[in-house]
Amino acid sequence: MNHMTLMGHLGADPEVRSTPSGQKVTTLRVAANQRRGGKEETTWWKVTIWGDHLDKMLSFFKKGSSIIAYGEMSKPEIYTDKSGQPQVSLNLTASSLGFNPFGRSDKSEGGGQYQGAGASTGAQTSGGAFAAGGAQQQSYGGNTGSSGAAPQAGNNPFSSFGDSDGDQIPF
Repeated sequence: MNHMTLMGHLGADPEVRSTPSGQKVTTLRVAANQRRGGKEETTWWKVTIWGDHLDKMLSFFKKGSSIIAYGEMSKPEIYTDKSGQPQVSLNLTASSLGFNPFGRSDKSEGGGQYQGAGASTGAQTSGGAFAAGGAQQQSYGGNTGSSGAAPQAGNNPFSSFGDSDGDQIPF
């Protein structure tokens, strides 16, 4: 298997459709930027989500959202664009998605992460994380294990960001 983690911004709102057999398929267009030789380059990815296990988060994904996707990379596809130039399509089938807490965002992004059944990214998030059963858990970076205990105020690396009354969390 070829697993990878992709960080980038949505180039468009999610596209949700169904197969003829009724299975839900969501497609995200993700722009991943990197600097090479002092110049910023953008690589576009097609991220596919099969099924409805990420439905709780879909309403919060919109063009410009900073996301992290974890999944299996498939073989690149070569195609010809409208101008006749050959292009490469990079594809990732996601098993887990989350908002990137370090990317640009607005107040509607809560830093949450949703993992599909059997998915384990090892990624740490700064907000609520949703397990496959839909129960909300908190994680604050570092190794919290499975105890689910919130860190003490003195150990919280995000305490300098001010208190939250919970009204800004979209979940």
